[in-house]
Amino acid sequence: MNRDKIKVIVSKVGLDGHDRGAKVIATLLKEAGMEVVYLGMYQTPEGVIKAAIDEDADVIGLSYLSGEHLVYTPKIVDEMRKFGLSDVLLVVGGSFPPEDVPVMKEMGVDEVFRGGSLTESIVDYIEKNTREKG
Repeated sequence: MNRDKIKVIVSKVGLDGHDRGAKVIATLLKEAGMEVVYLGMYQTPEGVIKAAIDEDADVIGLSYLSGEHLVYTPKIVDEMRKFGLSDVLLVVGGSFPPEDVPVMKEMGVDEVFRGGSLTESIVDYIEKNTREKG
């Protein structure tokens, strides 16, 4: 399947009630020409993966600010594996200690963007690394 726009699911998982950053990123990705589905706050890993499947997403973007990134990221990765989403790019952004970045990558995250990352770097990474779907 080939389509013109990269489709991105942007979501918050867990009890994190701060969504300004996720909304800003969703808007910036739309402005960069991507199709964005913003799921909002308080999502479950299962709900995010169901949306990614239903929407035929190319990318899942998770935003964390509450310190739950080491709890929910492996659950998301497990759900992605369970449903065979190896062709979907997983990116994570938010506020967390720099030493957690390699931990999340070891868990299976493709790229991590800490708070303050330049928008261009996020857009460039997604555009260059989104896998072609069969």
